[in-house]
Amino acid sequence: MDSTLTLSAHLGLDLAAVALLTFGVFYPRHRRRELVPAYLALNVALFAVVAGLGTVGGDGGLALGFGLFGVLSIVRLRSDALQHQEVAYYFITLVLGLLCGLPALSLPVAAGLSAVLLVVMYGADHPRLFAYDRRAVVTLDAVHREETALRAELARRLGEPLGWTVREIDYVRDLMVLEVRFRQPEPSVRSGECLRKTVRRPHEESQRRRTTRSRTIAPSHPKETV
Repeated sequence: MDSTLTLSAHLGLDLAAVALLTFGVFYPRHRRRELVPAYLALNVALFAVVAGLGTVGGDGGLALGFGLFGVLSIVRLRSDALQHQEVAYYFITLVLGLLCGLPALSLPVAAGLSAVLLVVMYGADHPRLFAYDRRAVVTLDAVHREETALRAELARRLGEPLGWTVREIDYVRDLMVLEVRFRQPEPSVRSGECLRKTVRRPHEESQRRRTTRSRTIAPSHPKETV
């Protein structure tokens, strides 16, 4: 009975932690709905495997090690399909399942370690942290041999370049492909005023047209004849 209550408490802690991570942090920031069931399934499945192997007597530690090795070996993360932040969420959900699934780990310790993971992920992936830093793959229609000229061209097109990696140089078609890390320029006050004027002009124009149309369509009163 005690083991069942302990397992239920650990399961509740695991579900609360992964739900907070997935629905409270990941989805509101990245809006990748297809990754939500993957995170939940990986976490709960790993919790079940660890909790089941942890209850095995005798050689349970050896069985737990081989079981974790088998579980981790079937998890394949494709770097071209997932962003680095999404891979980080994968590992956090995995570690949460490991921590909460260990029956020998006390509930307060598991809760504390899970809280540390959630706080670190919340701060590391906060939208205000390096808010204007971007990464893009750029194809230029010229091959720049000098770094100064290349930096000036990237600054003119993107913003302040922080670094870049040359992926391809084609001298036949005279182009080069780069992966650029740059800082997007902050919106200035003048650009904000121009945007407000641009939004206001169509509204004022439509209002003026409606006023002119109403004056044109308004019926004129006929003159009285004596």
